[in-house]
Amino acid sequence: MVAMSDSSTVKGSSTMATLLLLFGLLMATLHFTGAQTGVCYGTLGDNLPAAGEVLALYNQYNIRRMRIYNPNQGALEALRGSNIELMIGVPNEDIENIASSQANANSWVQNNIRNYGNVRFRYVAVGNEVHPTSSTAQFILPAMRNLLNAITAAGLGNQVKVSTAIDTPRILGTWNPPSQGAFRQELTSFINPIISFLVNNRAPLLVNGIYPYLTYINNIRDIRLDYALFTARGVVVQDGQLSYRNLFDAMVDAVYWALEMAGDGGGSLEVVISGSGWPSAGGTATSLDNARTYNNNLIQHVKGGTPKKPGVPIETYVFDMFDENLKSPEYEKHWGLFSPNKHPKYSLIFN
Repeated sequence: MVAMSDSSTVKGSSTMATLLLLFGLLMATLHFTGAQTGVCYGTLGDNLPAAGEVLALYNQYNIRRMRIYNPNQGALEALRGSNIELMIGVPNEDIENIASSQANANSWVQNNIRNYGNVRFRYVAVGNEVHPTSSTAQFILPAMRNLLNAITAAGLGNQVKVSTAIDTPRILGTWNPPSQGAFRQELTSFINPIISFLVNNRAPLLVNGIYPYLTYINNIRDIRLDYALFTARGVVVQDGQLSYRNLFDAMVDAVYWALEMAGDGGGSLEVVISGSGWPSAGGTATSLDNARTYNNNLIQHVKGGTPKKPGVPIETYVFDMFDENLKSPEYEKHWGLFSPNKHPKYSLIFN
């Protein structure tokens, strides 16, 4: 009886250890797939909570990645010692200065990255939706090079990737059907060198402008609301062998096709969706229900990839953390997941 008891104990312990190991692996897998989604933290409001309170919300709702659009010192201080990964932006108005000298880039990295050694920086986004024919556009790539040099010199080259957030609708010449996706011919001199830089440095392309809401309201006659909201019950667009049930996939795959068409190894680039969401008020098809439907579906959907790249999770940043009352037109004020009083506007399930 004693020996049998000992054997049973050993066997039970072994079984328990196996179960704990499997549970640990499952949790790690869930955390990895869930961690694909972050949230943009815009600050164009005069009634927003302090950065420390914002960080507490990220932690409370298990949001593991944050995007900020400038070196927000309050946010950087709040992020010290946290496990939240950060995409930090270089404001458009600072790009030329950083491009003009390596010393300026070194100072920027020192002040905004090296001085915050216990912040988990993930990306530096050089500019946000810079118009490709503007006077600033020519300085994006030189600024990216200088910042990468500074980051590499600081020993952070394997941790922090340098990219830029493109204005996708402005750069894509066509996106429907997705397989015809291509960058505008007149803009190839702008986008192709950026693609080469990203490929050579194993950095992703930050894709702004994947907003099915905006695409829908600009073409209500031809685009169905359920297609934009991820709620279509069947195939809406058939593109060769690929079937599309939602507009998000169609827009992202058009970018994948455009990158392949551009050459320079663009087909190998990872794409990060650096902003996507749905407003809850202020315009056509805006409601709390539509915003909740889109954003919840987005968070779950990006874990599984697109028809062109099934099973490849897409790192995505939901836009936006809060309503921003200093924006216009009216619907631009209402993209927040939270009201400025920190109350969630609807139920969301992150990670």
